[in-house]
Amino acid sequence: MTSRKNTFSTTLAPLTYAWLGLVVLTLLGLGIGQWFRGAGWQPLLVAAIVWIKSWLVCRYFIESHLTHPFITRIMRVFIAFAPIALILTAFFGSQFARWATL
Repeated sequence: MTSRKNTFSTTLAPLTYAWLGLVVLTLLGLGIGQWFRGAGWQPLLVAAIVWIKSWLVCRYFIESHLTHPFITRIMRVFIAFAPIALILTAFFGSQFARWATL
């Protein structure tokens, strides 16, 4: 009976830590938005938080590291897309707005 309990707790431990990490990163992002509003480096930090949160979800909840290498690469590109788009929009937003207008 105790071995079953240990197996159950060890399999849930990584998911619990990943979930707690997501909660901490979310609260950190909210704090950064309140404390450092308008700072020039803020978009870089927010993009890093978004990338880490995406990586945690992909690794521990979707388990992309267990898939075929092609799928793993596609997921990595997908994870990198949002932070890159955030950075480009933050620093070059007016150019993107001109390109997007008809």
